[in-house]
Amino acid sequence: MDVVVEVERSGLVESRHRGVLAHVDAGGAVDWVVGDPETVIFPRSANKPIQVLAMLEAGLDLDGPELAIATSSHHGEERQLEIVQAILARAGLDESALQTPPSWPDSPHEHARIIRAGGGKAPILMDCSGKHAAMLLTCVRRGWPTGDYLDPAHPLQQHIGEVFTRVTGAQPAVAGVDGCGAPLLATSVRRLALATGQIAAATTPQAARLVAAITAHPMLVSGVRSLDHHFITALPGAIAKSAAESTMVVAWPDGSALVGKIEDGGVRALTVAMARAVELLGGPMALPEPRPAVLGGGRRVGEIRPAF
Repeated sequence: MDVVVEVERSGLVESRHRGVLAHVDAGGAVDWVVGDPETVIFPRSANKPIQVLAMLEAGLDLDGPELAIATSSHHGEERQLEIVQAILARAGLDESALQTPPSWPDSPHEHARIIRAGGGKAPILMDCSGKHAAMLLTCVRRGWPTGDYLDPAHPLQQHIGEVFTRVTGAQPAVAGVDGCGAPLLATSVRRLALATGQIAAATTPQAARLVAAITAHPMLVSGVRSLDHHFITALPGAIAKSAAESTMVVAWPDGSALVGKIEDGGVRALTVAMARAVELLGGPMALPEPRPAVLGGGRRVGEIRPAF
């Protein structure tokens, strides 16, 4: 991968982050790139729009805030958890049906709130619990079993795999297990952009519902301090999804999309690289601090900056 971000301190570059960024048009042709767009990655939570599209096609009956939380990597905020509970209630289930690993909330503020309340780790606090609640509701609507909904052979996961293959245009390069326990399908940077661009174009009723939910409720897609929230609010009509190990996709209503992946998983590099890429593609600066300060003695002595 190419160097995409440098960390400069007092005039010396002391760290470098390698990665790949690729923008594709609505047909999947690469029209701007840094690095190799055919690099195969685990998209992690950047797969969620595809997974939720598959659930909608299978009969998932969610819209608005509930559909946004299904696509989320939420921060465990109270409103977010209330919506997850509401989805489970619609399925006639409770939190015990979730097979997410017990976790603390991603937000340090919510983590502290749980501790002050005498609580502990719980499956619903895991940032993917919204997606899992939607998986369970999809199973109930289709009459599929819920006890093994994460099994790769389960009808739900088979259906998600079929939709993933259709929208990316190829069989998954690798099949693995995500941090939440769900099956995880790998694809190339270019194909992830192609698939997400198709969703953003909203050419089917299911995709249009998903885009409407994401763009209307960006805070529910992650949290108010998140990359997703910043990009969705800065780019009218666009959808965005960031993911573990420093991956992100942004897709526009014209069907074009941008994917970024930082090789070492460093989020500080992803933030800078994606903001610069969007700017080069003609968009507004999506972040309040596009070149974060490097501090020395409490004052700015350098910056984290794009290398392209």
